[in-house]
Amino acid sequence: MDKEVRTLVARLLAHQHLPRQDKLVRQALTDELFRQDLDRRLHSCGLKFLDNPYAAHVTLALDRDMEQSVLGEQEEWLSNTMNMDRGAIALLMVLWALIILPKRQRQIERKELGVAQEQSEMFADEKPLATGRSVSAPISRNALITDFGDKLGKATKIKMNLGTLARLGFIIQRQEEIYEGPLLDLVLDYNQLADRILDGALSDLLGSHLSEIIPKIHQDEEEEEPGDV
Repeated sequence: MDKEVRTLVARLLAHQHLPRQDKLVRQALTDELFRQDLDRRLHSCGLKFLDNPYAAHVTLALDRDMEQSVLGEQEEWLSNTMNMDRGAIALLMVLWALIILPKRQRQIERKELGVAQEQSEMFADEKPLATGRSVSAPISRNALITDFGDKLGKATKIKMNLGTLARLGFIIQRQEEIYEGPLLDLVLDYNQLADRILDGALSDLLGSHLSEIIPKIHQDEEEEEPGDV
């Protein structure tokens, strides 16, 4: 186990993120003793294993109590730990809302459908949550610039910030389309952001783009019991 844990940590440090289907990642997600050893070693270095069942990848992050001592010399760490300026952060929030909010609704709907099917089958196996292209639809770069260019800095600025977000792993650009990157649904907390976007300033900015999913999201939240994730 020692070598496997060391290998997983080294690979995460070298590659920044790994897919959930990776053999050692699956072991970290399913083997309690392996995960305890992994968490212990990471904690001793001020790091933590970051996993989200709705995301297709895992990564490493700083422990919260280490952020100031590690990043304190940079003022940006108070808003983000990747040295992004305000324009890049604003664009990131818009892309998160346009890609992840609809994606989460597709995942929830498929999960509910899967539960209903399992209840009708005597020996049904629990299926993993759908991730990737099957639930995460791309958005058009040209449409993004047309809809939000006056708010996010016109075409040149948006294209520059898209390049920054792509280098950081938040998005993937293919021709004129923008896809979810490995970190978009992993390092941004849905439970904290969803309400702030739907009920806050971004709700007015995004307007009709969110109108179709807002009722469904609020309905799901009303049905959840306190303490549900």
